Amino acid sequence: MFDEIQFNTINRLPEYVFAQINEIKLKARREGEDIIDFSMGNPDGSTPKHIVDKLVEAAQKPKNYGYSASKGIYKLRLAICNWYKRKYGVDLDPEREAVATMGSKEGYVHLVQAITNPGDVAIVPEPAYPIHTHAFIIAGGNVVTSPLSFDKEYRLDEEVFFKNLDKAFKESIPRPKFVVVNFPHNPTTVTVEKPFYERLVALAKKERFYIISDIAYADLTFDGYKTPSIFEVEGAKDVAVESFTLSKSYNMAGWRVGFFVGNQKLITSLQKIKSWFDYGMFTPIQVAATIALDGPQDCLEEIIEKYKKRRDVLCDAFSKAGWHIQKPKSTMFVWAKLPPVAAHLGSMEFSKQLLKEAKVAVSPGIGFGEHGDDFVRIALIENEKRTRQAARNIKKYLQSLKTEV
Repeated sequence: MFDEIQFNTINRLPEYVFAQINEIKLKARREGEDIIDFSMGNPDGSTPKHIVDKLVEAAQKPKNYGYSASKGIYKLRLAICNWYKRKYGVDLDPEREAVATMGSKEGYVHLVQAITNPGDVAIVPEPAYPIHTHAFIIAGGNVVTSPLSFDKEYRLDEEVFFKNLDKAFKESIPRPKFVVVNFPHNPTTVTVEKPFYERLVALAKKERFYIISDIAYADLTFDGYKTPSIFEVEGAKDVAVESFTLSKSYNMAGWRVGFFVGNQKLITSLQKIKSWFDYGMFTPIQVAATIALDGPQDCLEEIIEKYKKRRDVLCDAFSKAGWHIQKPKSTMFVWAKLPPVAAHLGSMEFSKQLLKEAKVAVSPGIGFGEHGDDFVRIALIENEKRTRQAARNIKKYLQSLKTEV
């Protein structure tokens, strides 16, 4: 009798593509198979000791057991602003231009809910981290996807990017209100330089839209590349907010600590909606996060070096196995075009076969949007020994495909 009752928000959300791979993976493991898993961007290292020690110390103080501040304790917001000053030379107000969030994903979803009116349009480059698109769907907005073009070095093709933006503004009704950017990019690892943001900020002021910038992987860069912040551009606070997470840089994924900074109108909107939804993170977690941002950073260099080594081993080993992959300069992922012998399969079928035949799990590019179907995302979360074993398995699988042809 309740079949006629519909839940419109849920109905607008697609099926979770990655669930198919997860089901196959779990079934194989239940049957005793050893699956080498590159499918999820879940850091496998320990949180640095000095951060854990601070958590333990703060957790032993009874005063920290109660409700916390939904926008983050002042010391954490100050540490966030200090991080920006130290890293980018940017001045921020901890009261009105910074908010601590339960990971950048929670902050992003709540920000979008706070600032999206029904029917508002957001432009999201695709392939895209799924929540970048679907947060607007959940909030009752609409999304225009814009194909993300890049060169062999995973550098953004800016001319194509801005040409696509111009097309979206001419064709979308109503005119887009938001543009989402995420560089270094998940899943593609694509990077940009400061002039890109200068051009984007100028366009935002001309066309009157807000920019939501996600730099979750800002610290994970290699071979001399350094991630810029949009706030290095003069006047960016007028039109932009930016998010970061401690999940990747400090191996704190399960701690759920992130933040948003920037435009006062947007940041105070996020602060206000969070005051209705939550009471903030457990205070000892926020105290420890303060130490992560303000404390010694040698641990960060060790984490970066670990990912760089894994990237080098994976790309070299897979290339020798017959699957040539260019080394990215950022993130904890490799965005790999399907091997020529498997290109006809598409990313989902290729991922399924790779899991069944080579015992290697990756994320199909189609899960990040239709423009990702020629690729798979490989997370650098297995050690070097396991990665070399994966390469041997993949070599046998690719050879079997050649035999079939």
